[in-house]
Amino acid sequence: MSAALLPKPQMRGLLARRMKFHLIGAFVVSMGSAVLYKFGVAEPRKQAYADFYRNYDPMKDFEAMKAAGVLESAPAKKCW
Repeated sequence: MSAALLPKPQMRGLLARRMKFHLIGAFVVSMGSAVLYKFGVAEPRKQAYADFYRNYDPMKDFEAMKAAGVLESAPAKKCW
């Protein structure tokens, strides 16, 4: 008697229905994480590089490394 009261389980199309749900969910999650990465990591990093190179003087940095003796191809001038 109680078997007649229970609804029949869906057996046809169950995989397709679940797959559609999971594919849409995966697409939404991946797009969300891509947007978060772009605006949370990539854009601030790009801005930090732009700020650094805005006032960067490569010759000043080269002279500082040369004076410190870091570069072997451009030795520091020795006063003999």
